[in-house]
Amino acid sequence: MWDAAQELLPLLMQGAQVTLQVAFLSAIVALLAAFTAGLSRLSKSPIVRHSTMVYVEIFRGTSLLVQLFWLYFCLPFMGIELPKLLAAVMALGLNYGAYGSEIVRSSILAIPKGQREAAIALNMTPVQTMIRIIIPQAFVRMLPPFGNLLIELVKGTSLVYFITLTDLTYQAMILRNNNYELTPYIFLFLLFIYFVINFAISFGVRVWERTITVGRT
Repeated sequence: MWDAAQELLPLLMQGAQVTLQVAFLSAIVALLAAFTAGLSRLSKSPIVRHSTMVYVEIFRGTSLLVQLFWLYFCLPFMGIELPKLLAAVMALGLNYGAYGSEIVRSSILAIPKGQREAAIALNMTPVQTMIRIIIPQAFVRMLPPFGNLLIELVKGTSLVYFITLTDLTYQAMILRNNNYELTPYIFLFLLFIYFVINFAISFGVRVWERTITVGRT
């Protein structure tokens, strides 16, 4: 097994670097999309609400793999050609951002109405109320489900293998094709690396959650 590890791990770790890069960039896009769509769903404008609902329902109601294929394989027929990394980041970010928008919306709605009334009594504007009062409290509620969503996003990066982006799964499949007799070790290491990445995320979210909830009831 040690010999197999020496042979396989260097290439798998190269793929892990690409996986982490895709996950990090996708998480940023997902977070921006989640807050933008989540806040837009609470807008008083019917046009904004309904437009956002279309985005959310389309990306939640269709396959992530199909969305990835659309961005990478279909857009070139419309004159728009995206690099592999950008197509992967946009597909993952917009997809998980749609799910995240519901986390943002529900967390904000869960804040007691009295908090808004107190902010009005202090002569705060709606923007000030949202930034200083509502979102800080809502973020505490958002963090655990956002942590789960980030773990799902990392696992979802394995789909970029289908557009030949050299991520962790792609490297594993290349190694399997070239070293068929090592297949059990390849997928064992693959499972272990994904587990380590997601365990680190889970641990970090738990620590962050404990930190920001200190002094709160």
